[in-house]
Amino acid sequence: MRKLPLLSVLSALALSGCSVGHTEYSRTAMQHVDMSLTGIPTILGLGTLGTSIPITPEYSLTAAHVAKYAVQRVKAYHPYCDLAIIYHKNSAATLAKFRSSKIGDPIKMYGYSFISAMPVESSGVNLGRTAIRNSWNKSPCLAMASNAGVVQGMSGGGVYNRDETLGGVIVGYSGEIKNRRSGKVIMKDVSLYIPYADFKNWLLHNIGQTPAVGA
Repeated sequence: MRKLPLLSVLSALALSGCSVGHTEYSRTAMQHVDMSLTGIPTILGLGTLGTSIPITPEYSLTAAHVAKYAVQRVKAYHPYCDLAIIYHKNSAATLAKFRSSKIGDPIKMYGYSFISAMPVESSGVNLGRTAIRNSWNKSPCLAMASNAGVVQGMSGGGVYNRDETLGGVIVGYSGEIKNRRSGKVIMKDVSLYIPYADFKNWLLHNIGQTPAVGA
Protein backbone atom coordinates (compact mmCIF):
# COMPACT_ATOMS: atom_id res chain seq x y z
CA MET A 1 0.00 0.00 0.00
CA ARG A 2 1.22 3.53 -0.76
CA LYS A 3 2.77 5.22 2.25
CA LEU A 4 1.25 8.49 3.40
CA PRO A 5 3.49 11.49 4.16
CA LEU A 6 4.19 12.35 7.77
CA LEU A 7 1.28 14.34 9.11
CA SER A 8 0.75 16.55 12.12
CA VAL A 9 -1.84 17.00 14.83
CA LEU A 10 -1.42 20.70 15.48
CA SER A 11 -3.59 21.06 18.58
CA ALA A 12 -4.49 19.20 21.74
CA LEU A 13 -6.40 15.96 21.28
CA ALA A 14 -10.11 15.53 21.73
CA LEU A 15 -10.94 19.09 22.74
CA SER A 16 -14.09 19.19 20.65
CA GLY A 17 -16.58 16.36 21.00
CA CYS A 18 -16.50 13.16 23.01
CA SER A 19 -15.93 10.45 20.40
CA VAL A 20 -15.26 9.61 16.77
CA GLY A 21 -16.51 6.73 14.68
CA HIS A 22 -18.61 3.78 15.79
CA THR A 23 -18.18 1.70 18.95
CA GLU A 24 -20.35 -1.09 20.34
CA TYR A 25 -20.70 -3.18 23.47
CA SER A 26 -18.22 -6.06 23.54
CA ARG A 27 -17.79 -9.01 25.90
CA THR A 28 -14.54 -9.74 24.04
CA ALA A 29 -13.09 -6.47 25.31
CA MET A 30 -13.10 -7.85 28.86
CA GLN A 31 -10.66 -10.56 27.74
CA HIS A 32 -8.15 -7.94 26.55
CA VAL A 33 -8.36 -4.85 28.78
CA ASP A 34 -9.23 -3.72 32.31
CA MET A 35 -11.04 -0.69 33.66
CA SER A 36 -8.68 1.81 35.31
CA LEU A 37 -10.34 4.06 37.88
CA THR A 38 -9.32 7.73 38.08
CA GLY A 39 -10.70 10.82 39.74
CA ILE A 40 -9.45 13.58 37.46
CA PRO A 41 -10.54 14.49 33.90
CA THR A 42 -8.54 12.74 31.16
CA ILE A 43 -8.36 13.16 27.39
CA LEU A 44 -10.67 10.24 26.64
CA GLY A 45 -12.43 9.98 30.00
CA LEU A 46 -13.83 12.91 31.96
CA GLY A 47 -12.90 11.55 35.35
CA THR A 48 -13.65 8.21 37.02
CA LEU A 49 -12.18 5.78 34.48
CA GLY A 50 -9.75 4.90 31.72
CA THR A 51 -8.48 1.58 30.40
CA SER A 52 -5.35 -0.55 30.90
CA ILE A 53 -3.82 -3.62 29.23
CA PRO A 54 -2.39 -6.62 31.18
CA ILE A 55 1.16 -7.36 29.98
CA THR A 56 2.79 -9.36 32.83
CA PRO A 57 1.50 -10.89 36.09
CA GLU A 58 2.65 -7.69 37.86
CA TYR A 59 2.25 -4.88 35.32
CA SER A 60 -0.26 -3.32 32.96
CA LEU A 61 0.20 -0.78 30.18
CA THR A 62 -1.92 2.36 29.81
CA ALA A 63 -1.87 5.98 28.67
CA ALA A 64 0.23 8.31 30.83
CA HIS A 65 -2.67 10.74 31.25
CA VAL A 66 -4.70 7.88 32.74
CA ALA A 67 -1.86 6.56 34.92
CA LYS A 68 -1.13 9.95 36.45
CA TYR A 69 -4.49 9.98 38.22
CA ALA A 70 -5.16 6.24 38.50
CA VAL A 71 -5.48 4.41 41.81
CA GLN A 72 -2.64 2.05 40.81
CA ARG A 73 1.01 2.98 41.41
CA VAL A 74 3.06 3.96 38.36
CA LYS A 75 6.25 2.05 37.60
CA ALA A 76 7.44 4.11 34.61
CA TYR A 77 6.40 6.88 32.22
CA HIS A 78 7.54 6.93 28.61
CA PRO A 79 10.00 9.81 28.08
CA TYR A 80 8.06 11.45 25.23
CA CYS A 81 4.88 9.47 24.39
CA ASP A 82 1.60 9.26 26.31
CA LEU A 83 2.36 5.83 27.81
CA ALA A 84 2.92 4.42 31.28
CA ILE A 85 3.42 1.10 33.04
CA ILE A 86 1.37 0.61 36.20
CA TYR A 87 1.46 -2.02 38.95
CA HIS A 88 -1.48 -4.39 38.54
CA LYS A 89 -2.03 -8.07 39.39
CA ASN A 90 -3.01 -9.96 36.26
CA SER A 91 -4.01 -13.50 35.36
CA ALA A 92 -1.64 -15.30 32.99
CA ALA A 93 -4.57 -16.00 30.67
CA THR A 94 -5.13 -12.28 30.05
CA LEU A 95 -1.56 -11.23 29.15
CA ALA A 96 -1.08 -9.56 25.78
CA LYS A 97 1.18 -10.84 23.04
CA PHE A 98 2.72 -8.14 20.86
CA ARG A 99 3.19 -7.66 17.12
CA SER A 100 3.81 -4.53 15.06
CA SER A 101 1.37 -3.65 12.28
CA LYS A 102 1.57 -1.57 9.11
CA ILE A 103 -0.42 1.11 7.31
CA GLY A 104 -3.45 -0.54 5.72
CA ASP A 105 -3.66 -3.39 8.25
CA PRO A 106 -7.06 -4.08 9.86
CA ILE A 107 -7.31 -3.50 13.62
CA LYS A 108 -9.73 -3.66 16.52
CA MET A 109 -9.76 -1.31 19.49
CA TYR A 110 -10.92 -2.38 22.96
CA GLY A 111 -11.63 -0.23 26.00
CA TYR A 112 -14.23 0.98 28.48
CA SER A 113 -16.80 3.67 27.83
CA PHE A 114 -16.91 6.50 30.36
CA ILE A 115 -20.57 7.10 29.57
CA SER A 116 -21.77 3.54 30.26
CA ALA A 117 -18.77 2.03 32.13
CA MET A 118 -19.24 -0.93 29.77
CA PRO A 119 -16.60 -2.68 27.64
CA VAL A 120 -16.66 -1.56 24.01
CA GLU A 121 -14.89 -2.31 20.73
CA SER A 122 -14.49 -0.81 17.29
CA SER A 123 -13.00 -1.91 13.96
CA GLY A 124 -11.00 -0.08 11.31
CA VAL A 125 -7.69 0.12 9.47
CA ASN A 126 -4.39 1.93 9.99
CA LEU A 127 -4.40 5.10 7.88
CA GLY A 128 -0.99 6.74 8.39
CA ARG A 129 1.69 7.89 10.83
CA THR A 130 1.40 11.31 12.43
CA ALA A 131 3.25 13.49 14.89
CA ILE A 132 1.42 14.55 18.06
CA ARG A 133 2.50 17.63 19.97
CA ASN A 134 0.77 18.36 23.28
CA SER A 135 1.55 18.13 26.99
CA TRP A 136 1.61 14.32 26.86
CA ASN A 137 3.30 13.70 23.49
CA LYS A 138 6.54 15.42 22.54
CA SER A 139 9.12 15.11 19.78
CA PRO A 140 10.00 12.54 18.50
CA CYS A 141 6.75 10.75 19.42
CA LEU A 142 4.75 9.40 16.47
CA ALA A 143 1.28 7.91 16.50
CA MET A 144 -0.76 5.84 14.08
CA ALA A 145 -4.04 7.32 12.84
CA SER A 146 -6.96 4.94 12.33
CA ASN A 147 -10.61 5.11 11.31
CA ALA A 148 -11.62 2.81 14.17
CA GLY A 149 -14.03 4.48 16.59
CA VAL A 150 -13.14 5.68 20.08
CA VAL A 151 -15.20 7.04 22.94
CA GLN A 152 -14.27 8.72 26.22
CA GLY A 153 -12.80 6.20 28.65
CA MET A 154 -10.92 4.18 26.01
CA SER A 155 -7.62 5.98 26.68
CA GLY A 156 -5.00 3.36 27.54
CA GLY A 157 -6.99 0.64 25.78
CA GLY A 158 -5.59 -1.90 23.37
CA VAL A 159 -5.28 -1.88 19.59
CA TYR A 160 -5.28 -5.47 18.38
CA ASN A 161 -4.24 -7.04 15.10
CA ARG A 162 -6.24 -9.65 13.21
CA ASP A 163 -4.31 -12.45 14.98
CA GLU A 164 -5.24 -11.06 18.44
CA THR A 165 -1.76 -9.65 19.08
CA LEU A 166 -1.42 -6.19 20.62
CA GLY A 167 -0.33 -3.56 18.12
CA GLY A 168 -0.50 -0.41 20.25
CA VAL A 169 -2.10 1.71 22.96
CA ILE A 170 -4.98 4.18 22.42
CA VAL A 171 -4.05 7.76 23.39
CA GLY A 172 -6.73 10.00 21.85
CA TYR A 173 -8.42 11.24 18.71
CA SER A 174 -8.41 14.28 16.48
CA GLY A 175 -10.96 16.11 14.39
CA GLU A 176 -8.44 16.64 11.60
CA ILE A 177 -4.93 15.68 10.50
CA LYS A 178 -2.94 18.10 8.35
CA ASN A 179 0.00 17.73 6.03
CA ARG A 180 2.93 19.22 7.89
CA ARG A 181 4.24 21.23 4.93
CA SER A 182 1.13 22.36 3.06
CA GLY A 183 -1.30 22.62 5.98
CA LYS A 184 -3.89 20.75 3.89
CA VAL A 185 -6.35 18.59 5.84
CA ILE A 186 -5.64 14.95 4.89
CA MET A 187 -7.86 13.04 7.31
CA LYS A 188 -10.78 13.88 9.57
CA ASP A 189 -12.15 12.30 12.76
CA VAL A 190 -9.42 9.77 13.42
CA SER A 191 -8.45 7.76 16.47
CA LEU A 192 -4.79 7.84 17.50
CA TYR A 193 -2.58 5.23 19.12
CA ILE A 194 1.09 4.66 19.88
CA PRO A 195 2.36 1.64 17.89
CA TYR A 196 4.21 -1.19 19.63
CA ALA A 197 7.27 -0.74 17.39
CA ASP A 198 7.76 2.73 18.87
CA PHE A 199 7.81 1.68 22.53
CA LYS A 200 9.03 -1.94 22.61
CA ASN A 201 12.59 -1.03 23.69
CA TRP A 202 11.27 1.19 26.50
CA LEU A 203 8.91 -1.58 27.58
CA LEU A 204 11.68 -4.19 27.65
CA HIS A 205 13.93 -1.90 29.68
CA ASN A 206 11.29 -1.22 32.31
CA ILE A 207 9.68 -4.62 32.84
CA GLY A 208 12.96 -6.52 32.86
CA GLN A 209 11.82 -9.20 30.45
CA THR A 210 10.99 -9.65 26.80
CA PRO A 211 7.24 -9.17 26.22
CA ALA A 212 5.42 -12.15 24.71
CA VAL A 213 5.46 -11.80 20.94
CA GLY A 214 2.88 -13.21 18.54
CA ALA A 215 3.66 -15.22 15.45
